[in-house]
Amino acid sequence: MRIGLDVGGTKTDAVALAADDSVLARVRRPSGWGPDATVRGILGAVAELTADPRAAGRAVASVGIGVPGQVDGRGARVVHAVNLGIERLDLAERIEGALGVPVRVENDVKAAAAGAWRLHGGEGTLAYVNVGTGIAAALVVDGAVWRGSRGAAGEVGHVSVDPAGPPCACGQRGCIEALAGGASVAARWGTAATHPVRAVFDAADAGDERARALRRDVAAGIAAAVRILVLTTDADTVVLGGGLTALGPRLTDDVVAALHDSAAGSAFLRSVAVAERLRVLPAGSPAAAVGAALVGAEEEVLSRG
Repeated sequence: MRIGLDVGGTKTDAVALAADDSVLARVRRPSGWGPDATVRGILGAVAELTADPRAAGRAVASVGIGVPGQVDGRGARVVHAVNLGIERLDLAERIEGALGVPVRVENDVKAAAAGAWRLHGGEGTLAYVNVGTGIAAALVVDGAVWRGSRGAAGEVGHVSVDPAGPPCACGQRGCIEALAGGASVAARWGTAATHPVRAVFDAADAGDERARALRRDVAAGIAAAVRILVLTTDADTVVLGGGLTALGPRLTDDVVAALHDSAAGSAFLRSVAVAERLRVLPAGSPAAAVGAALVGAEEEVLSRG
């Protein structure tokens, strides 16, 4: 069986896959902080999976790990994973040394894209947009994550769509991430809340005009990301995932409406049916962990370009 782990800043989601890609077992546990604790947490999750009665007696063939940081082209070393307290870690080497099986590491958004591709039928081209603290994207073409020459393929968060828009941390103005990223929305809203974007949407529903403007920006930013990905890649499907999708139809209905509004005056945009390609990962989807397992099972890193 193949094991995949989505190691996030607060929790680790891990799955064991059978030969037909079905999920044999799944565990969730808190993530560690720092290199050693991260390694211990991964090994602990693997131990839990192999002890699960549904996976008992099956040998582990490979391990794939998705992490929120930069990953080298060999799928081995993690750099600048700030959410995990890691500056530099040869993660594949550490886990391989402990488990004695092949291990590959992938950026978490790219792993989620691979998982979404599999869970949505495993055919054609898929663009995945992660909407959370920031906005990140990845492309999967016939099962392979398309990286591009420097690993930036599909990354639309720092495309400026409004030069007069809010400042972005990258130094530009009006980037998609500045409009729709959770951190930017929270900073612009300026009110302490456990879930700041939800607070903005709640205030907008209650009639607050400033909140309504921020909510329109969120929808416009995500819609711009979807539209750019369709127009540049002609992806069969664009899948939204990430923390902001927990807002449900309040978010997705706004995004679809923004896509239809942008197409209202353009016969060309209507002809390419951008909104009709949009899908949303269901709440609690194991896409990132499943994608990590698929990455780990590849003889070579799941990439091209």
